Amino acid sequence: MKNIIIAVLAIAIIISGCKTMNKQQKGTVAGAAGGALIGAAVSHGSIWGILIGAAVGGAAGNLIGKKMDQQAKELKQAVPTAEVQRVGEGINMTFESGLLFKLNSFDLNSTYEDDLASAAGVFIKYPDTNILIEGHTDDTGKDEYNQTLSEKRAHAVAAFLISKGVDAKRLTEKGYGESQPKYANDSDSSRAKNRRVELAVYANEQMKTDAKEGKLE
Repeated sequence: MKNIIIAVLAIAIIISGCKTMNKQQKGTVAGAAGGALIGAAVSHGSIWGILIGAAVGGAAGNLIGKKMDQQAKELKQAVPTAEVQRVGEGINMTFESGLLFKLNSFDLNSTYEDDLASAAGVFIKYPDTNILIEGHTDDTGKDEYNQTLSEKRAHAVAAFLISKGVDAKRLTEKGYGESQPKYANDSDSSRAKNRRVELAVYANEQMKTDAKEGKLE
């Protein structure tokens, strides 16, 4: 199991740094590494690789998973417009950029701030988790522009969560531009889905320790 986790993380790192790699090439890398689990992590981008790699496993992992189940449920209720998935022992939360931001801008839509504030309230309720915030774009425009825009959008979400009371030490920001599409950039609807901000919510070291010692409530 450890070897699989290491492989997943290695692939996620390689792919996140390779802007020119398309989905077919990603699949080739996954196939070379071996395993359906690795292939799934790669095809879903770095978020899945990180969440799978952060898994503790065993009884401790089961306790963490149960707590994440509750947090995921509350996030779905707080932000019904976002996609919330349980992955491994963590949570993958995806926001549509069209709802979060104005076109070609990293300024948050004021109409969506209430939803983000609701998400922040859930994150504050569960302080023993860390949150990775990733910005993504479609393939229109220049690579450099998309990369910068994705970074600024990830930062805008992080700054808003901090302004609502989420501890900045829990947050990590990353931008991937157009390098990690979830859908083929062959139609307006698919491109809209690729313009997104994704969050990975996973256990911090204190939660992992509490789970291993059977103290996680």
